[in-house]
Amino acid sequence: MATDPEQSSLSSFGKVGKSSGEIDGVEEPLLNGENSSENYSIAAAILPFLFPALGGLLYGYDIGSTSCATINIESSTFSGISWYNLNSVEIGLITSGSLYGALIGSVLAFNIADFLGRRRELIVAALLYLVGALATALAPDLVIMVIGRFVFGIGIGLAMHAAPMYIAETAPSQIRGRLISLKEFFIVLGMVAGYVIGSLLVDTIDGWRYMYVASTPLALIMGVGMCWLPSSPRWLLLCAIQGKGNMQDLKETAIFCLCRLRGEAIGDTAPAQVEEILTELSFVGEEKEASLGEMFRGKCLKALIIGAGLVLFQQITGQPSVLYYAASIFQSAGFSAASDATRVSILLGLLKLIMTGIAVLVVDRLGRRPLLLGGVSGMVISLFLLGSYYLFLDNAPFVAVAALLLYVGCYQLSFGPIGWLMISEVFPLRLRGRGLSIAVLVNFGANALVTFAFSPLKAWLGAGILFYAFGVIGILSLLFIFFIVPETKGLTLEEIEAKCL
Repeated sequence: MATDPEQSSLSSFGKVGKSSGEIDGVEEPLLNGENSSENYSIAAAILPFLFPALGGLLYGYDIGSTSCATINIESSTFSGISWYNLNSVEIGLITSGSLYGALIGSVLAFNIADFLGRRRELIVAALLYLVGALATALAPDLVIMVIGRFVFGIGIGLAMHAAPMYIAETAPSQIRGRLISLKEFFIVLGMVAGYVIGSLLVDTIDGWRYMYVASTPLALIMGVGMCWLPSSPRWLLLCAIQGKGNMQDLKETAIFCLCRLRGEAIGDTAPAQVEEILTELSFVGEEKEASLGEMFRGKCLKALIIGAGLVLFQQITGQPSVLYYAASIFQSAGFSAASDATRVSILLGLLKLIMTGIAVLVVDRLGRRPLLLGGVSGMVISLFLLGSYYLFLDNAPFVAVAALLLYVGCYQLSFGPIGWLMISEVFPLRLRGRGLSIAVLVNFGANALVTFAFSPLKAWLGAGILFYAFGVIGILSLLFIFFIVPETKGLTLEEIEAKCL
């Protein structure tokens, strides 16, 4: 029987007897019953993933291209402008403008996400990507360029909030983990593309303009694609059950959207599935509209601890900082061809792509917890190796190279894709928009904090002690994962709410 990913647990609702668990004194469904297999068409599932995932690709492209654009824009020969002599603060505004815009986008998402819905939020994100890229590329002065970077960043914040929700709520549960993890693959793919295109244009007059304008076709494709895609049936039914529209009209629209998302494989079962969804949403109390206070108690508090905790540890275990040392580590090891920053970035980007691809292939088979525990353990080992290199082993650069590659590979097996996957799965439906916006805000905020604090901490503690500190934080993150983070492999979104929260 085919069900929507957000709805599939409902297919077993009428098939199970009393369970051992209870919600508010009422027997939980889904805990002892077997999931019915969701019938879906692979062809129909591709586009509902692809267009939202372009938001991640554009985010990654911005990271990669900006690292090259700043080199070009500071060149008196190739910048093509009279204001190329920028100080460190001005360069910082260019490089971090999109990050701070993403923080604002995350705050905006808290209030507008459930009003707009996942699809329209992604359309707005695509529009902001387009406007921001054009403003940056055509900027006559620094002020307009920074504004363009900021606008592009707001698009990042909205896209990174809405894309995992849309994919989670429209993907079949059998491949939900694979598809959401594949979004991380698209982010890394965008980074590699940004590095490659940037390295080709870095010695071109006005090259930075071409780097930024190159993202506009993808923004257009994303916007047009999201206009064509249907809304999330789950969001529509949430609106229906909360009285935000005519129940019958919204049910009919949800049936239509579900048929489009599943393709011909769904047959004539869509109306029955929609009724099951409504039954399940009523059972778990989704008809109550979420309040701000509810974010910090009960099920949502637990989901918030899981989701925000994962993306916080994702950043404070040193992810932005370790890559800062990549070029110097390769250079000290004698890799002269890799001493150029852009070439190092491309090499590491390819490694990230490979490891993310492995995670995508195994996440729905091995599960989330094994990848997190195994990957973060590898990160801890690599951080202590890096610390030891800078304190005791400076005559053994191969140790640093091996540790760097181990860190990057293990991060992409664990925190990289699984962090985004888990925050899209753990929040109850009526709190998902606001809960995920808080988690995304924590992610970008922690990224900005670690990036800002890295240089002062390095000057104060030294690189070796700093990497040891990151290693200790990594051990704390392992304890957090082991004791707090649940396994969601193979569970529908309803089952996660019923069993894990």
